[in-house]
Amino acid sequence: MIRMDIDQEKTYEHQSVLVKPVVSLLLARTGGLYVDATFGGGGHTRALLEADPTCRVIGCDWDKDALAINVPLIQEQYPGRFDFVWGNFSRLPALLKDKGIVRVDGILADFGTSQYQIAHKPGFSFREDRELDMRMSPSHGELTAYELVNFTSEKELADILYRYGEEHASRRIARELAVARKKKRITSTKELAGLIEGIIPRRKGAIHPATKSFQALRIVVNRELENIETLLKIAPQLLSVGSRLACISFHSLEDRIVKQFFKEHPEYFSIITKKVVVADQDELKANPSSRSAKLRVAERV
Repeated sequence: MIRMDIDQEKTYEHQSVLVKPVVSLLLARTGGLYVDATFGGGGHTRALLEADPTCRVIGCDWDKDALAINVPLIQEQYPGRFDFVWGNFSRLPALLKDKGIVRVDGILADFGTSQYQIAHKPGFSFREDRELDMRMSPSHGELTAYELVNFTSEKELADILYRYGEEHASRRIARELAVARKKKRITSTKELAGLIEGIIPRRKGAIHPATKSFQALRIVVNRELENIETLLKIAPQLLSVGSRLACISFHSLEDRIVKQFFKEHPEYFSIITKKVVVADQDELKANPSSRSAKLRVAERV
């Protein structure tokens, strides 16, 4: 059981994406039990509870702050209809079993990083000078970005930046970091971002030169793609026939994994979204961060 003793003045800054299509596509039946496998700020959970007054939701997250800040509010607003588990969605069967739950009527997973995490988790943002950590949940992982940057071989570091960040300057960046760390360990976000900016000059209107590298390091530190693959593999055992799995991705690596799994496993899933669902113009105006969101939904057969 996690302690709900976080500073109550703290708020969890995050605006959920694709809420309307998630609700319409995930709620295949009334009175069901659903899992919001990436609870975060609770936006999708609230939408599901509002859309069907007879359904129940289990929120899952490995970020203690997300649970501590938002769980009490939702439990108070929807008494008896919401519960939570603390842990990564890759362990959903065990986490739900602790609650006496074997089957559910739908699972939602939003693979995006919240604005709260970017602002408050050490190392997630290069806009503030923080230590190079990047763990979403220190309780669930030991590897940090500091260790990757300072102790990974130059070749492996280049491979990480290219594969997980799709950074075309990965070899130049890895070479510069290898030289820099021999003189002094790279310990902070500003230091790392500055080194990368020295290699890739910042262009007006373009994303910060360090964005892709930070993404790559964060993905590896948190085993994000491996966890997505595990969730897809274990979902069939949790979903009853006719129930649905909804996945929201924010970059091509995530979306490719989901798309291929649904396509390659017709014995488990029938694809509901023949075309990927993206934000409409109204949502894009209200929430620009939704521009990269892609929703895919499949039904358990």
